[in-house]
Amino acid sequence: MDPELAKEIEETVLEVLKNSDMDSTTEFQVRKTASEQLGIDLSEPSRKKLVRTIVQTYLEEQQSKAEADEKATEEAEPEEEEDSEDEKKKKKSKGVQEFDDDGDLIICRLSDKRRVTLSEFRGKNLVSIREYYKRDGKELPSSKGISLTAEQWSNFSKNVPAIEKAIKKMEGRLH
Repeated sequence: MDPELAKEIEETVLEVLKNSDMDSTTEFQVRKTASEQLGIDLSEPSRKKLVRTIVQTYLEEQQSKAEADEKATEEAEPEEEEDSEDEKKKKKSKGVQEFDDDGDLIICRLSDKRRVTLSEFRGKNLVSIREYYKRDGKELPSSKGISLTAEQWSNFSKNVPAIEKAIKKMEGRLH
């Protein structure tokens, strides 16, 4: 690929990334937007690979910056009385359990709007992967998501390696 074209693609992709919501934007969306801005097809394998590399590098840099900022903030600020979001995340990573407004155990946050929770409903333990929304200062579960019984979760988790293998195979065909 022409080095000038590669540089132009990189600059455009980085600009798209800087102006994107990183919680919901996909690599495909970035590639499509950059394709439209440049007026060239970036789904061609070598260009697609270049875009993927740029996106991965950008995400890694953002993660490193966030970690460095968090560390600098930890060292510079004295302890506060009320827990900030960063404090809540730190406590969670140290083993302190976090519960939502309904008393359900938050296992992990997949993004600002999506999370995995453990709850009880009609005597059954459920693992829920669900999208949340805010109303009147409360985070409420939406209908977008799935709740699995312990048996369903067990079956799903046993099949994760097969799912990951299928994803890798599919990605290999897309390159």
